[in-house]
Amino acid sequence: MEIIYLLIPIAMIFVAIAVAVFFWAVRSKQYDDLDRAGSSILFDEDNQTQPPKQ
Repeated sequence: MEIIYLLIPIAMIFVAIAVAVFFWAVRSKQYDDLDRAGSSILFDEDNQTQPPKQ
């Protein structure tokens, strides 16, 4: 039963760290554009200045 006196503060510390990391991510605008990362793999970013070889 005494272990609860240790586990509850440790759990509260983990929750506080998780909340702090979440608010840091929101403040650093990591959730602003969720669609760009998903569709960026579909398009090439290389500029093709030369015509393709046949």
